[in-house]
Amino acid sequence: MNKPSILMRLFPASGLKILNWGLAAWTAVVLVFLYLPILVLIVYSFNDTTKKTISWEGFTFRWYVDLVNNSTMISALKNSLIIASITTVASVIIGTVGAWLLHRYQYRFSKLIQTLVCIPMIMPEIIMGISLLIFFIVLHMELGFVTVIIAHITFCFPFVLVAVQARLHGLDPALEEAALDLGARPLQAFWLVIVPCLRPAIVSGALMAFTLSLDEIIVTFFTTGPGTRTLPIEIYGKARVGLDYTLNALSTVFFLGTIAFVLFSEYLRKLSARK
Repeated sequence: MNKPSILMRLFPASGLKILNWGLAAWTAVVLVFLYLPILVLIVYSFNDTTKKTISWEGFTFRWYVDLVNNSTMISALKNSLIIASITTVASVIIGTVGAWLLHRYQYRFSKLIQTLVCIPMIMPEIIMGISLLIFFIVLHMELGFVTVIIAHITFCFPFVLVAVQARLHGLDPALEEAALDLGARPLQAFWLVIVPCLRPAIVSGALMAFTLSLDEIIVTFFTTGPGTRTLPIEIYGKARVGLDYTLNALSTVFFLGTIAFVLFSEYLRKLSARK
């Protein structure tokens, strides 16, 4: 005869039902707390009003039209996408190669190097921004696209490196040895055998780097120039002035775009699993 579990002994059948209802209610409260502000933001992106208030006065698409016709916002979005794309590519290359070198070869100061690489992940952003600004001033570099991209790569590539390292620790070293025994050169073995095995970690690291770069404001604020305002800085400038329903429309577009991207990724995952 099966012995009752500890949970069954502590809570009888009626007590378990109450516990389940309590946990379900708490989960609902947390979900409401997280998503109700987003729902309000989306609803008020269709508010037909010219006042700087949150009173509902009708339904309209005017804020989306204003968003499309806002050349300053579109230019800032283009700058953010360009910077984030370049940062992602560079971070993936540096992070993947760096993780492989730290995993494959033993250096005298490899532990110290790995610690120094991971410092940007935990360093306060304002300290990093000021230190990078001083560094660029000492080098007499003009603030602009180049300085922003360098700054973003500095704190993005460690996330790729850590993700790839975690994947490498679970990788069978016999795969590379087999490729070398079959006549592949070390570079061929890395590109044709190791990289395909690291693909999930590389993709997750790339998504993390792109998201961090696209969303970064503090480091960007200290390293950007007059002609390279990014979208977060532009949004921050508008939000300081007062309520702007164009920002609601922009946030709604990003939110729905994220949901669409997640659903599409899940569809591709299921399609790949079927094949």
